[in-house]
Amino acid sequence: MEPLGSEESVVERPGLVSRAVRVRNPPRPQAVLEAADVPRTFWAAPGEATVVGSGAAATLTADGPDRFDAIRTAAEELFSAGDVHAGALAARPRLFGGFSFHDEHSAEDPWRGYPAAEFVLPRVQMTYDDGAAWLSVNAVDADPEDVEARLETAREALPSPVPAASTGGPPGVRTRERTTSKAEWRRSVTAATDRIAAGELRKVVLAQALEARLEAPLSVPDALARLGDTYPDCFRFLFEPDDGGAGFFGATPEQLVGLRGRTVETGALAGTTGRGDTPEEDEWLAAELLDDDKNVHEHELVADAIREQLAPYASSVRAGQRRIRRLATVQHIETPMSAELADDEHALTLVEALHPTPAVGGLPPDEALATIRDTEPFERGWYAAPVGWFDAAGYGSFAVAIRSAVARGDAATLFAGVGIVADSDPDREWDEVQLKYRPILDELE
Repeated sequence: MEPLGSEESVVERPGLVSRAVRVRNPPRPQAVLEAADVPRTFWAAPGEATVVGSGAAATLTADGPDRFDAIRTAAEELFSAGDVHAGALAARPRLFGGFSFHDEHSAEDPWRGYPAAEFVLPRVQMTYDDGAAWLSVNAVDADPEDVEARLETAREALPSPVPAASTGGPPGVRTRERTTSKAEWRRSVTAATDRIAAGELRKVVLAQALEARLEAPLSVPDALARLGDTYPDCFRFLFEPDDGGAGFFGATPEQLVGLRGRTVETGALAGTTGRGDTPEEDEWLAAELLDDDKNVHEHELVADAIREQLAPYASSVRAGQRRIRRLATVQHIETPMSAELADDEHALTLVEALHPTPAVGGLPPDEALATIRDTEPFERGWYAAPVGWFDAAGYGSFAVAIRSAVARGDAATLFAGVGIVADSDPDREWDEVQLKYRPILDELE
C-alpha cells in the first residue's frame, strides 16, 4: 500500500478533507461491505468503478418537489472548498443516494428512514477500478493530520484478502403476501385502459409489491454478489438509512443518466418477454417481441418522451438501433440514446428532467402519476426512482431503481411494474409482473 501524491489536491478554506491510499491485494467488495458501518453504500455499474461506502462523513436530505435543487445546492456548498488528495479520478469524493418516486413521499414501512431525497458522502470509501483499489477517508471541517490518522486506522481494519471465498446461498422464502390480489389487478388495469380509450391517458405504469418472510436473515452483501454473477451488465446498488433500518438494493438494467463533460448517456428500455428454454426458442421470443404492436408502441412512447425531455438542454440527441437486451430471466426492447449538451449542466438537472420516464410513470406525466397514486395500495418509496452518484464537477451516474427490494433481517418487500397501454390484457400484464420479480426473488428462494 502506498500513500498518494497531491496531484489532485485543492486547498482553499476549511471544508471537505479527503485522503486516500492505493491498496495492494485488496479484500473483495463483498467482504468490505459486510464489515462496513451503517449507513452502508454499494454501487457497481458497467464501465464504472465499484464503490463500497462505510458510514457517513456528511448526509444531505431534502423533501418535496424542490428536492433535486435542494440536494444540488447543499452539495455545491459541501464541495465548494476543501483539501482533497484523491490520487485517482475514480477515488474522488462522491455523494451516493437517491430520490423518492413521488414528490409527496411518505416514509412509512418499509421505507422508514428514507426521506424524499438523501445523499451520503461515505466516511470510509473503498473504490475498485481497472484492476486497482483505493481506500479513502472523507471528513468535513477536520484537521488533515487527523484524517490521515483515520486513514491508517481504516487501512488496518480492512478485512483480510481471501482469494476464493464462497458466497452464501439464498435464505429461502417461508411465506409470500401480495399487496394486490388478481381480482384487484384486473379492475385496476381495466380502469386504466378505459381512461386511455377516453383520451385521458396514453400510458401508465402500474406496480405491485410482494412481501416475503424469509427462512433466515438475508445477507445483502451475499445477495449483491450473486446478482453480480447473474446480472453483470446491470447497475447494482445498496443504500441504507443511518439507523440500520431496511436496506434498499437491486440490480437494474435501466440507465437514467450518465453525464461526463457535456455528453449524456441514457436509453429507452420498455417491452418485455421471457427467455426461452433453448437458443431457438429464445430467438423466436425475441423476434415476436420486436414484432408485437403493444410492446413496440410502449417502447416508442418511452423513446419519444426521452428525446423531448432532453431537447431543452441538448444541441443534439442521437438514438441507436433498436435491439433486444437479454437478461437472465427476461428480454427487453432497448434503444440506446445519447446527447450532447448545449451548455454545462449538473447531473441532477438532467435527473429531474427525465424522472419519471414513461417506462416507470406514464403519459401525460401528471395524469399518470395521479393514477398511480390513486391505484397502488402501497408506497413506492425509492422504487422506480433515480439512484446513483455525483461528484464536485456535477458529473454522475444514475439508474432507475427497478428489479429491487427493501430488506431487513428475515423480511423483504419486492417491487415490480408493467406499462399499461390501450390494448393491455390484465392477465398477460399480471404474468409479466411475476416475471419481473424473478431477479430478486431468485436471490431469496
